[in-house]
Amino acid sequence: MRVEPWNPALAPRDTELVQAIESRRGGALLNLDRMLLWSEPLARGWNVYLRALRQELALSPLLRELAICVVAKITGAEYEYHQHAPELKKAGASDAQLGALEDPDGASASDLFNGLEQAVIRFAIASTREVRISNVVFDSLKQQMSQTELVELVAVTAAYNMVARFLVALQVTPELAPNT
Repeated sequence: MRVEPWNPALAPRDTELVQAIESRRGGALLNLDRMLLWSEPLARGWNVYLRALRQELALSPLLRELAICVVAKITGAEYEYHQHAPELKKAGASDAQLGALEDPDGASASDLFNGLEQAVIRFAIASTREVRISNVVFDSLKQQMSQTELVELVAVTAAYNMVARFLVALQVTPELAPNT
């Protein structure tokens, strides 16, 4: 990692904030959290926003995690993929689908994925690489998703592009065992 991981001895932080992050994580801080806690306002906002994206949306966990994993693969954010591939599998993806995501472009046309999943993959690719989404890609989603799901997919994809860039720039390394 490019920055020494935060710990309380280096910079005291609001214990309620640290406990809230630990609680969301199942009891332990991740390496990502140890970077964020160098900035208390950043860690606080991140915890609230990412919790909402992961736990409070109408968007199905499968589609959410699929978009996140595609972003991770496109950006080279291995930490992000390490954390989210198990969540994608838990949401219903097969080992074959996870393997197909090694090549997101190929996955976008693979019969391992249904039409909606292919559209989500194409959207995540376009959003990550080009930012501007073609009408063809967007309309494909619009025909298959509610407006709420569509807005939430856009937000998840945008947010995890931010996460990927943070992780890659700081060279945050994965923990030994995945933990959401």
